[in-house]
Amino acid sequence: MPLSIRTPRWRKFTHGRGLSTIAIFVASLLLPRVSATHACAQDPPNVLLILADDLGYGDLSCYNDQSKVSTPHIDRLAREGMRFLDAHSPATVCTPTRYGLMTGQMPFRVKNGGTVFTGVGGPSLIAKDRLTLPKMLKKHGYATACVGKWHIGLTFFDHEGNPVQGNGVESIQKVDFARRFEGGPVDQGFDSFFGTACCPTTDWLYAFLEDDRVPTPPTKRIDKSSLPKHPYANDCREGLIAPNFDLEEVDLEFLRRSQRFLENHVRETPERPFFLFHSMQAVHLPSFPAKSFQGKSMAGPHGDFLVQMDTIVGELMTTLQRLGVDRDTLVLFTSDNGPEVTSVVHMRADHDHDGARPWRGMKRDQWEGGHRVPFIARWINQIPANTQSSQLLSLTDVMATMAGILQEDLPSDAAEDSFNMWPALRDANYPPIRPFLITQAFGGVKTLAIRRGPWKYIDHIASGGNRYDSNPSLQRFALPEFAPEAPSQLYNLQQDPGETKNLFLEEIEIANELKQLLDRTKESGRSR
Repeated sequence: MPLSIRTPRWRKFTHGRGLSTIAIFVASLLLPRVSATHACAQDPPNVLLILADDLGYGDLSCYNDQSKVSTPHIDRLAREGMRFLDAHSPATVCTPTRYGLMTGQMPFRVKNGGTVFTGVGGPSLIAKDRLTLPKMLKKHGYATACVGKWHIGLTFFDHEGNPVQGNGVESIQKVDFARRFEGGPVDQGFDSFFGTACCPTTDWLYAFLEDDRVPTPPTKRIDKSSLPKHPYANDCREGLIAPNFDLEEVDLEFLRRSQRFLENHVRETPERPFFLFHSMQAVHLPSFPAKSFQGKSMAGPHGDFLVQMDTIVGELMTTLQRLGVDRDTLVLFTSDNGPEVTSVVHMRADHDHDGARPWRGMKRDQWEGGHRVPFIARWINQIPANTQSSQLLSLTDVMATMAGILQEDLPSDAAEDSFNMWPALRDANYPPIRPFLITQAFGGVKTLAIRRGPWKYIDHIASGGNRYDSNPSLQRFALPEFAPEAPSQLYNLQQDPGETKNLFLEEIEIANELKQLLDRTKESGRSR
């Protein structure tokens, strides 16, 4: 069966020392453009993309047999599809990762590509003329909807029509909510949007957005004295809240809106494929599970939040089945980065649950725990069931993968860091597709890493995110420096998956090769 990307002959040499960095890089650019020879004989699939927030590799029982929280619905999704073991978010925090997911481009390549927006922060990281995943799908007749957390930047306006600059309560108070905001999902290829500007229960503006408006604006400051009191409840900033915004019901409202979209679509335009991006609040702190889930996990409020997240995924799967479109729908489930520090520290101590297991690091860190994430794909009768893949994958690859399925020729100025993983979805043993993978930590372009085969080169010292030396809650997790005088880090993940032994000084030739390859891809503006 023909496939749109074939493994070039040079691939088998890329783990050694004999091939020059330039040759590797040039070869990667000579990979076929995403196009042609679509391997699926049936109509284009519906697509349901579910993005969890701050969900760690070890938070799911299908990835962690020592998890103290059972996730039966996501486990079932994995049994019915393919589970990726080496999937990565492009960044270790939310805004940059979401940019990479929607555009197929590494966020460090654009201005402010390491930014994490709060409140009414913006403008959008996505340029107006950039091809996005929903724009591409609309070209193929898809109905597109975004539900949940956006967090890629918006532009709100004051009463004089000037863009509101900055974050915090003062900026929100300047906004004229009678005006449309710009740069949101409906300006980036989605037909409709219901959700929030940034982190739903964290970031200053506690109000629902619909399409390009705020139908019910915030009217008063949030009363934090009425919120739950526990270690996972302290990330709620004292912002402005709308009268219809219940912090414990946010994810359930997102579920209702996604179900409504699916029901309306199947009833009104069943002949069209749909793309639904369901972007969850869970399990980003604060952990405010709905009352119906409180006490369900026996692992505290954050465990209850995990149970709620899993149940919502199950409800979405049930909705697809009830509407008769489950076999026609490609379901992708993943997370935007690793687990939050507070979650890891307290869940380890209080419930012997490790959301980062088995990796070193957590959210913001360049070590694996910061960006190695769950990734599950199900398309009944197209993706082999109950399989797992060791294919190296980035969330930026979703765009080129959909282009491969749709036989779309991606232009050279789009999805520059996206590789077509459709062959790997069809065959769990397909040869490696990516020649290398780049990730960025909390410092953006200043904290990059590159992975090629088992070798991981980190172009900086320390974590690139959290301060393990000065944060008392993290000091106990700090590891002794194996090569304290080394200017960068080099690990062999096959031999040392815990990233405990920095081999930079021992394998200086490999380190230099990877450093040069990283510099080349930075200069060229692309890795595909």
